[in-house]
Formats: sequence, C-alpha cells, structure tokens
Amino acid sequence: MDDLVIDAELPADHAAVDEVVRRAFAKEPKVADMVAAIRVSPRYRAGFALVARADDRVVGYVMLSGTDLVDDAGNRREILTLTPLAVAPEYEGRGIGSALVRAAVEEADRRGEPLVVLEGSPRFYGRLGFTFAPAHGIALELPDWAPPEAAQVYLLSGYDPLVRGRVEYPPEIAALAG
Repeated sequence: MDDLVIDAELPADHAAVDEVVRRAFAKEPKVADMVAAIRVSPRYRAGFALVARADDRVVGYVMLSGTDLVDDAGNRREILTLTPLAVAPEYEGRGIGSALVRAAVEEADRRGEPLVVLEGSPRFYGRLGFTFAPAHGIALELPDWAPPEAAQVYLLSGYDPLVRGRVEYPPEIAALAG
C-alpha cells in the first residue's frame, strides 16, 4: 500500500483503534477490553502501541506491552509481549499486519529491548523473524487450543542467551484466557 503510514498511537486514536480491534476480533470481544485495560496499566509502554493509517483512517494496530519473565530462581525481569495485532477486515491481505509487526520490533530493538514474545501463527510470525520460544529457554503458557509452536520469540540486538525463564502475563492479558 503506497499510502500506508505507521506511527505511534495517540489518545485521539483510541476510539478508532478500539473499533478496528473489535472488528478484527469479532469472535473474541475480550481482546478490545484487554487493550483498554493495558492502556491504563503500569505495563503500558508509550511508543510501543502503533497504528497503521490508510485512506485517512486507522486500519491496523499493534501493541507491545510489559510482561514478566521469571527465571528458575524466581527473579523477575520485564520483557515485551506482542498482543494484539489487528487489521480492519477490509484491509487484510495487504501487508499491513506484517508492516505493523516489523515497525514494532524495530522500535523495541531501537530502545534496547532484548526480545519480544507472543502467542500466534508460526507460519505468519515465522516469516517475520519469530522463532520457537522454548528453543531459547523461554516458556509461554498457552491456551488449550494453541499448538506448542504458537509460543514464539523475536530475539533483538540486546538479547542475552542467559535470559531464560517462564513468561507470566499481567492480569490484563491473563484475563483474556479466562
């Protein structure tokens, strides 16, 4: 898309973003509630919520927010998780989701983050550089319906192979599974 612009979400974008998320996740209404809850939580990271604009409107959204990685000794370290990625249904298949993920990962790398975790399609996210998280010592608890391969990680420039552990989602994200 020639006229696609990706930039940071602003408060003025919230209503349009919420509409895109609701439409993209029509069968999972809790996703829009999760976005609203993260925005007002300590896990929200300004600049890590990005919108895609085309045709003078918001057509896509991605959010990276904080979550905990807990090592075997019980030490906690905040890392980033990608959830959700949403594209307005009429704009799907145009590369907007891929562009949003790339932009989010680039921003995380630019800010010195070590990695980004997510639960999602290995086929889609694998094309974008995500790999099987357990192969790097990172465990994600997945919903019953998700295959083990859905646990994925993107290793950034600041990655340290000694960073290992179990991902513990904050309540805003954990509530989505409940």
